[in-house]
Amino acid sequence: MAAAAAAAGGRGARRPMLPRCSGDRTVFLFDRRLEQADPDEKVLSYGKDNYRGFRSAVCQAFGIATDENFVITTTSRKEITEDNFSELVQDGVTLYLLQSVDQMLLLATKERIDFLPHYDTLVKSGMYEYYASEGQNPLPFALAELIDNSLSATSRNTGIRSIQIKLLFDDSQGKPAVAVIDNGRGMTSKQLNNWAVYRLSKFTRQGDFESDHSGYVRPLPVPRSLNSDISYFGVGGKQAVFFVGQSARMISKPANSQDVHELVLSKEDFEKKEKNRESIYSGYIRNRKPSDSTHITSDDERFLHSLILEERDKESFTAVVITGVQPDHMQYLKNYFHLWTRQLAHIYHYYIHGPKGNETNAVTKDVSPFNNIDIEISMFEKGKVPKIVNLREIKDDMQTLYINTAADSFEFKAHVEGEGIVEGIIRYHPFLYDKETYPDDPCFPSKLNDDDDDDCFIVEKGARGKRPIFECFWNGRLIPYTTVEDFDWCAPPKKRGLAPIECYNRISGALFTNDKFQVSTNKLTFMDLELKLKDKNTLFTRIFNGQEQRMKIDREFALWLKDCHEKYDKQIKFTVFKGITTRTDLPSKRMQSPWAMYAAIEWDGKTYKTGQLVKTVKTLPIFYGSIEKFFLYGDHDGDIFSTGGEVQIALEPQALYGEMKVIPISKLDRTVSEKAVKKYIEDEMARLPDKLSVTWPEGDELLPNETRFAGTPIGALRIEILNKKGEAMQKLPGTSHGGSKKLLVELKVILHSPTGNKEIISHISQHGGKWPYWFKKMENLQKLGNYTLKLQVVLNESNADTYAGRPLPSKIFKFTIIEGKPEKFSVGLLDLPFRIGVPFNIPLELQDEFGHATQLTAGIKPILEASGLTLQYGEVTTGTKCIIKGVTAKGSINSCQGKNFNMKVTLPGLKEDTQIFKIRLQPGPPHQLKVKPDSEVLRIENGTAFPFQVEVLDESGNITAQPKLVVHCKFLGASNLPVYSVDCSNAGTNILTGPVIHVQNIKKDQMLKARIEILSCKDVPPVEKIIKLLPSSHVARLQILSMDGQKAIQIKHQDEINWLAGDVMHNLIFQMYDEGEREIHITPALAEKIKVNWTPKINKEHLIQGLLPDVKVPTSVKDVRYCLITYLDDHVSLESAFTVRPRPDEPKHIKCKLKGPNTLQIGEELQGEIDVVITDQYGNQIQTVTSACVNSLGISGPGLDKSNLKITWQESTLTMRVKGIRFKPCLLGSKELCFAWREFSDFLRINLTAGSPAKLQFVDWPELEKPVAVINGKELQKPLIVQLCDQWGNPSPEPNVKISLTKSINLKIVPSNQQHKTDDNGRANLGVISIHAPRGEHTLQLKASYNKTTLDCPIITFNVLPDPEKPVRLNVKYDKNPSFPAGGTFTDFMVSVLSEDDNVIKNINPARISMKMWEGQSSGTGIPVDVTTFSCSKVKDDKEDGFFYFRDKVVPERVGTYSIQFTFAMDKTNMLNSDQIIVEVVPNDPVRLLPDPLPATPAVSNVRTLTSRTLVKDLYLHVMDEYNNHTGIDLVGRIIAKIKSPNEDEDIEIPQFEGKVSTIEFPFSKGSSEINLVLAENSPGRDSTEYILVFEPDLPALKKPLEPYRLSFMFYNDFKKQQQMATLTKERDQLSQSIGVYRNWFDTTNQLVNEMKCQVKEAETRESHMKNELKKHQIEIPQTNKLQYVDSLIKQKKLDQERVMKQPRRTCTLPNYPKGNQDILGKIAHLAQIEDNEAAKVISWHLASDMDCVVTLTTEAARSIFDETQGRQQVLPLDSIYKKTLPDWNRPLPHLRNGKICFRPIGNPVFARDLLTFPDNVEHCQTVFGMLLGDTIIIDNLDAANHYRKEVVKITHCPTLLTREGDRIRSNGKFGGLQNKAPPMDKLRGMVFGAPMPKLYSTFSGQIELLQQYRTAVVKLDNVNKDLDLQLQSLNTPEMQKKKQELAEQEKSLMLIEQKLGMTPSDKVMESLLQPMVLDMSDTPIPPKRMRRETVKKLYSSEEWISCPSKKQQQQQQQQLLQITPSELNGPPRKRKA
Repeated sequence: MAAAAAAAGGRGARRPMLPRCSGDRTVFLFDRRLEQADPDEKVLSYGKDNYRGFRSAVCQAFGIATDENFVITTTSRKEITEDNFSELVQDGVTLYLLQSVDQMLLLATKERIDFLPHYDTLVKSGMYEYYASEGQNPLPFALAELIDNSLSATSRNTGIRSIQIKLLFDDSQGKPAVAVIDNGRGMTSKQLNNWAVYRLSKFTRQGDFESDHSGYVRPLPVPRSLNSDISYFGVGGKQAVFFVGQSARMISKPANSQDVHELVLSKEDFEKKEKNRESIYSGYIRNRKPSDSTHITSDDERFLHSLILEERDKESFTAVVITGVQPDHMQYLKNYFHLWTRQLAHIYHYYIHGPKGNETNAVTKDVSPFNNIDIEISMFEKGKVPKIVNLREIKDDMQTLYINTAADSFEFKAHVEGEGIVEGIIRYHPFLYDKETYPDDPCFPSKLNDDDDDDCFIVEKGARGKRPIFECFWNGRLIPYTTVEDFDWCAPPKKRGLAPIECYNRISGALFTNDKFQVSTNKLTFMDLELKLKDKNTLFTRIFNGQEQRMKIDREFALWLKDCHEKYDKQIKFTVFKGITTRTDLPSKRMQSPWAMYAAIEWDGKTYKTGQLVKTVKTLPIFYGSIEKFFLYGDHDGDIFSTGGEVQIALEPQALYGEMKVIPISKLDRTVSEKAVKKYIEDEMARLPDKLSVTWPEGDELLPNETRFAGTPIGALRIEILNKKGEAMQKLPGTSHGGSKKLLVELKVILHSPTGNKEIISHISQHGGKWPYWFKKMENLQKLGNYTLKLQVVLNESNADTYAGRPLPSKIFKFTIIEGKPEKFSVGLLDLPFRIGVPFNIPLELQDEFGHATQLTAGIKPILEASGLTLQYGEVTTGTKCIIKGVTAKGSINSCQGKNFNMKVTLPGLKEDTQIFKIRLQPGPPHQLKVKPDSEVLRIENGTAFPFQVEVLDESGNITAQPKLVVHCKFLGASNLPVYSVDCSNAGTNILTGPVIHVQNIKKDQMLKARIEILSCKDVPPVEKIIKLLPSSHVARLQILSMDGQKAIQIKHQDEINWLAGDVMHNLIFQMYDEGEREIHITPALAEKIKVNWTPKINKEHLIQGLLPDVKVPTSVKDVRYCLITYLDDHVSLESAFTVRPRPDEPKHIKCKLKGPNTLQIGEELQGEIDVVITDQYGNQIQTVTSACVNSLGISGPGLDKSNLKITWQESTLTMRVKGIRFKPCLLGSKELCFAWREFSDFLRINLTAGSPAKLQFVDWPELEKPVAVINGKELQKPLIVQLCDQWGNPSPEPNVKISLTKSINLKIVPSNQQHKTDDNGRANLGVISIHAPRGEHTLQLKASYNKTTLDCPIITFNVLPDPEKPVRLNVKYDKNPSFPAGGTFTDFMVSVLSEDDNVIKNINPARISMKMWEGQSSGTGIPVDVTTFSCSKVKDDKEDGFFYFRDKVVPERVGTYSIQFTFAMDKTNMLNSDQIIVEVVPNDPVRLLPDPLPATPAVSNVRTLTSRTLVKDLYLHVMDEYNNHTGIDLVGRIIAKIKSPNEDEDIEIPQFEGKVSTIEFPFSKGSSEINLVLAENSPGRDSTEYILVFEPDLPALKKPLEPYRLSFMFYNDFKKQQQMATLTKERDQLSQSIGVYRNWFDTTNQLVNEMKCQVKEAETRESHMKNELKKHQIEIPQTNKLQYVDSLIKQKKLDQERVMKQPRRTCTLPNYPKGNQDILGKIAHLAQIEDNEAAKVISWHLASDMDCVVTLTTEAARSIFDETQGRQQVLPLDSIYKKTLPDWNRPLPHLRNGKICFRPIGNPVFARDLLTFPDNVEHCQTVFGMLLGDTIIIDNLDAANHYRKEVVKITHCPTLLTREGDRIRSNGKFGGLQNKAPPMDKLRGMVFGAPMPKLYSTFSGQIELLQQYRTAVVKLDNVNKDLDLQLQSLNTPEMQKKKQELAEQEKSLMLIEQKLGMTPSDKVMESLLQPMVLDMSDTPIPPKRMRRETVKKLYSSEEWISCPSKKQQQQQQQQLLQITPSELNGPPRKRKA
């Protein structure tokens, strides 16, 4: 009995079900017959296994009449019939009600599915399965999993197998996403459900129906196993998806299906369901029609609309769209696009290029079935051009590099027990010329920096480095983390093999396995490949010419390697070619020539060259020697590479072996050190003579450096010759000299004299059989000096003292011979003169018996004797110089000239003991003074002198004389007395006298004292005399008197007398008196001596009468006369003076004086005051006037206003003051005022000026009443100038009055500054302004105020006319009707430029108009940055001028809204834009059918659970145009889905869809079809087999049919296996997560320590490098206190640099023009510098007229300067220079033609321009001076210049010649005259080129910079060392050891679980929880340094962990790790399903 319950359900909501029996099944139904039907599902419960009853229940539930025609189908479009009802209608199935099976699905549906495992297994699978290894980011390998699925899905495609990876990183299209799209067979909804089931592998998936045959069928064997059978385990796609992002959307359309199936797996949705306690194992597959994106509503997924739109033309497809992309993944994909695409090209190299790989050098390429695989990667970013790369186009992936650098290959095959077959290839990369050709892998560089590995020694592996030989491929696809190091037969042998050991490091290889070898589920590693290959039962065979050959593989490989080495390696480089020679030492004449000789080779990184010491190997005997030359057979010339050659060796030591050997170069011992060879040679050399042994058998031994008396003998010598072993020898060892050679000993005694060395004695001794080497006693050595006794071994015949380049033994004794005892003496030279009483010395010279000077012995006392003299002496000095010191003589001498005596000296005890010699004795030094007359008292009159006779005597009473013997006499008793002195130096006697003795005002006798002495002889006593002084009778006093009648008034000295101005003083008399006050009678003689100062002429007769001349009084009271009378004779000078002061006379004049300015503004009062003064005839002010005189003063003048006139009396100054002067309106200018008092008058001039400003007036604008016509934007015809005026219209010169402009709003004036100020004349020039305004009249008013009063200002009216030449807008015409399909062409656009008067502007350059296009609509007028620009098409001749056409412009390929705008470039910066034109680009014609997004490969089974049977769910298939735009919206049809076997010819069971049908139809409308497909329960099919879901489009409206879309799926049978796996996997995941935390922390720690060590190494290298750089500059850095030393050195260098800079040098003192503008370069005088002074002078003079010229880049800047300086400054714009005529800066001098010298010039000619140096703007300066100087030449002098010119004109034109001496020969030949001669440097007034900075300055600058860099390096090294030490100390704590132990325990547990699971052992955990601490590559443009080392990304297990992250990171991680609880390490608690 059927019980039906139907309800309109919401999305996923179910109505509570009625109780049902166990047989009931719940069915979900969608009515899709009509578009208006209910969009939601209805739930039907039905219990019978009867189709008819079920149909009735459906009709009842939906209210359908029983006779109505409709069909019930599965989501895979299998119609439900009576036959298949029980098979297809299972519990939980989703069904459609349709009008027909192939009806288009009018509305989308949702199909329930179930996931077998927990969602965590899906979403977190990627997190644990992908891990980094060897520095490689695992992200490309996750993407590879998705490509694997696509390769499997497309494996049965007959056409192109297209796989696209799209990186959608355009923010404007939504959040970042990654889409993988293929054109494979697609998935049904059932297959899509199976895909979601974790670990539903191809071996266990089932289709929709059952068959007799089921299970997986292996593909047939193909070369390299390239069978596309690589989507395998049912885990990879899901792991990859959730490793990359947080959510996956699978979109798939099977071939021949109407519907697209779409499934979304989202971490966020799963967590939400779990939180809401919903069923988390179920979900929905959306079945819809293709290109239907109505369900996409989120802005974050806007990009899906365009992807879904592309489904329209696709037959079948699968799209995997990953969203929620991890940020670090996104950064990696962006930043390392080239790196990871290259890795993908490596992984799929052989799928892309075929079994032989990418042979880029192949002449012809084989046609391969793999050429149809098209893997394309594209990345879209906002505002950037998309990056698109096809993996086939990548030429630098590692396999391509291996294939194309290999010279030969060795192919083999390995047969492993079972069916395992491995194909292998080994390639040889030869050493070529100077480098290895083995390619470098950026992820695994061969040249590793192993310096950081302190704890192990890495053997250098040559070319390959530490990389293994073999990369491993599984089914043709790279397994990246598994490599095979080598096999026994291809590993380097322990003994030397056929080929050198380094050849083994030049091989690379690849292994290609079939699927009989297990790989991990993530396809990163093989499970057991290497173990199986190295098993003893594995059989290796060689493949030769495609045939398998059974032979000894090791022997074959060794022979192949030897052949490669000999054929392809070029290892030894022969350098320093020395010529070709013939070798006669060779027996074969054919091989004797030609042989090339070389002096050096480079071999294996070492250089061997002539003279180098070497040792041989494998020669009998072993040779030691030095290289002579290298031989290489063949006619070579220059450096060459070869694998071998021969070397000629000179055997060492040559003293023993004098022969050459030639051996092969390969027999040189490359391991021996030069030190070892030298030691061997030295041991051989020890047999040669080494030293001498000397003995003295008869005594008299000569000791080294001994001192001997002259005549002492040297004893007899006995000598032996010893070698280094101490053995005595008499002849040379060895055989090279044909028998033995005797040795002799030579004795020489050499005297070393100042003139050179003299050989005194020379003997040679030989060795007899019975006697030794012997020399006799020597007794004849008497000469004093230094001697050398030399014993030298010499050869018998040649007497040579060297042998084989080494000196023979010798021995040297140095000794000295000195003088003996004294025997005689002589008197030496005496010091003259000898004087009485003065001690002197007598030197004595003593000699020994040989006449050598010697010393006096102690105890001998000299005896001195001379007649008439008493002699005494002090001491006698002994030593080399004997002197009798302090000899004194006393006695009488009659003459100053002296007297002769004979002196006798006796030395008792000598053989010759007496010497007599003659001396002359002179008087001694002064001792006393004798003065005459002898009386004590002497009389003398005041004013006379006195003479004395003086004599100087010595101590014996002799008159004596000596230099500077001056006698002085000093008088005492009064002031100002004279001093007498006389010189007695000649005769010792003289007369002492001097000036007169005069005492002032003496009235009576006065007593004086005279003291006579010799100042220079203090020990001579003075003599004193008494002087009596009497008064003088000469004139002593003057007296002046004035006679007033008979009365005489005395005028005292300095008296003042008042007298009438201009009068004369009469009757002045004078009198004279002597010292006794006696009046003296005036005689004519006395009168001659009287002078006055007021007149030159004196009447002598009046003077004799005592009368003085009259005195004239001055006329001005200010003048005072000083009168002086003087008397002067031989005895006295007298004077008397008085002053005459004038007083005023009667009134005679008046004077007017104005205080203050004499300028007066009209209408104003005079500010100053006028003072009126009354004076006498001489202008002296009268002091007697009173205030009454004011009344008599009168004032008059033209226009004078007397209304405010005031006159006042000033008592203090006795003047009349006038105020209130002003004028009535009248003519301006000078006004004269008249002042009158009584009969006197005076005049005053006043300057009358304009009044205060009252108004403004325009200057030179007469007709301002009418409007002024002006064109918009143009300037006025003349400047606007305004003048300030007063109220009467007079111009007012008031400066700095501000004038502003006010204008109407729409009027704009340029320049815009509206503030102006008046100048000193009251004018303001507003300039020539330009007017910008709309057409019509506009007013401009001026405003000004003065003293806060607004002035009357004029208004000017402008009539503005439009500008016919000014572009204002663009007019665009085009056809607005047509549509624009993507990729087509636009309609024609016609553009014209309109001016202000709306007319078309013609004569415009078409290049100035452009068309810009961009996607989208921009708000406002701005143009985006990323626009496409089109230029104007060529204008057709028949078109009207002024119109521009844009024809045939290409429409964009992407559908959407686009903006077009046309722009006109008015100038460099201003653009005129048209209105934006909005166009819609529509899709083009349909070309393909694609799913959106691409679905993953489904994995399904035939179990009862619906979700496990779902192939595809909600897969949408869209029709696309050729540019991947969604199209075909108007198409209606169907999609037919069917299942096929991958191999059409293979007869296997084909699974069936639900309902036991083999085909299902889906409706297609609006460009897409929604597909949902489910396999039938217990469907036939082979377990673990791959099938293809084919979606064939049936679209009648299309002329050209579309290709079907194919989607592969895996079919399984088993279900229990999955349940067990889920439980164990959960435990494994928890442990893996915990282990990941530990390992990642340990890994980070080790990375950090390695990185810090690397930093230390780099810092040390940097410091060492900078230290070496400083050494090159002779700067040594000490080992300690480096920083202090460097700082002091920098300071010192800076001081030195400053000192150099301050040194005086020639400078240009001409002021430079201010560079206010960047276009101003400066004055010519400042642009260049010249080092040579003479050249600087003559060039500066030659350019004198240009030195002040300012150079600018543009004419505008030049014009600006011209205007600023009113044309006074000369300017030179560079843009106005015609540059083609400028001289070539590198042209040779005229006497050099075509590289040949035409004649030999004299005088050092050089181009003047070559002497210039330019501090800045070199290129511009070369232009300037090239134009100014041209080819002017500098030469030494005029003669050289004339000679040069005379020779040059014979061959070419001669330029101007300047000489260093200052002469000039013009280019026309004229010279001479002042105009052709340079003046001296100082006459150039500073207009001279400066001198450049000294070179020392730049040297110091470089040293300072190096020192500062070195200081930075030292500081950095110190810091990184400290950081490393701190880091190392922080390790090995107890907490850390505990964590290691915990890790080991957890790893053990994990291993046990994985053994149960049969899974890949987790030796390496992919990622850890500590995600932020994983190496982030997003911020670095290249992989960081730590990724370049082999061990860096290694993940350490507990046993491997060796210690050490940054200090800060480590502390943070430790805290995190120590805070984790055990429960957290084992994973978060999970809620289990009830």
